[in-house]
Amino acid sequence: MQMSKLFETTNINGMTLQNRFVRSATWEGMANEDGSCNSKMVELMRNLAKGGVGLIITGHAHVLANGQASPFQTGIYKDDHIPDLRHITDAVHDEGGKVVLQIAHAGCQALQRFTQTEPIGPSVFENRGKAVCREITINEINKTVQAFGQAAERARKAGFDGIQIHGAHGYLFSQFLSPFYNKRTDEYGGSLENRARLLLEVYREIRKNVGDDYPVLLKVNSQDYVVNGLNIIDMVAVSDILQNEGIDAIELSGGTIHADRTHVPVRAGKLDSEDKEVYYHDAAKAYKEKINVPLMLVGGIRSFNVADKLVNDGTTDYVSLSRPLIREPDLINRWKSGNLSKATCISCNACFKPGVKGNGIYCVALEKELAK
Repeated sequence: MQMSKLFETTNINGMTLQNRFVRSATWEGMANEDGSCNSKMVELMRNLAKGGVGLIITGHAHVLANGQASPFQTGIYKDDHIPDLRHITDAVHDEGGKVVLQIAHAGCQALQRFTQTEPIGPSVFENRGKAVCREITINEINKTVQAFGQAAERARKAGFDGIQIHGAHGYLFSQFLSPFYNKRTDEYGGSLENRARLLLEVYREIRKNVGDDYPVLLKVNSQDYVVNGLNIIDMVAVSDILQNEGIDAIELSGGTIHADRTHVPVRAGKLDSEDKEVYYHDAAKAYKEKINVPLMLVGGIRSFNVADKLVNDGTTDYVSLSRPLIREPDLINRWKSGNLSKATCISCNACFKPGVKGNGIYCVALEKELAK
């Protein structure tokens, strides 16, 4: 059998990857209260590398204490986090893998019970008639830009092979990009160029801190799936702006917590046929028509044949997986061995419930099956 293009060796700005499979950033719920990581997360990353994943992207790490989105979320907002993060990179590298740290700020989605501060976003945002965040000031914007640059520098010192900016799912950059959230009338609001200004400033600050030879990736929404939200045309335009600046790869996702249940980023419901897979196929095609930056596509991919076709027909350059790798961290090696049966994940989302309790994410469905 001829080897699939999925198992080709590729290169992203000097980062050599053994295949085209990516572990898409997935909140692990395995950090300590101060954001430092522990042995559970180290072993999770080690197992993903042993399982054959070409590139591992960690779950979102907040760059400021006021940007925490989830309980037991990894932090990268102080130098004290570096030594523990080094355990992750050492573990992955010992297994011959590559790992990128996703850096983020939750914006309006920050959890006040953890941050002890009022959430900030591009504008005051109301939910059910109640303001859930205040408008970020220019001074705070400048501090946020610096924080992302410092976080990227810490990631490099901790041994990560690159970083990914989280610009999707209704977090801070996604909020600035989206007219659904961004009602500003200054230089950070209005036109798409203005709404993309913060993301561009952060990218430039990161480059200043880590240099041109360090892989910098971006995760962005294909569209928000809300009225007056970011759309596919805007997504392509934002990608073009970052392409001109030198971004190394872009991962395409979609949705926010304010989208309807069928279009939230982590959709529930078993994908029992191949025609139901690939949530953002049309957006990926629109991207590839205009953008030359390597594309990573996530969302609803469960079958090897689907993944293979996506790469062979040029829809995407890399296939990103999230929940399937929670249930089967060795899925990529299984497929490479010739067992091409579909990923066994049933998209029930029960895997995230243990993370909320501090036990870390794992496949609850599989645990129940094994207990029978």
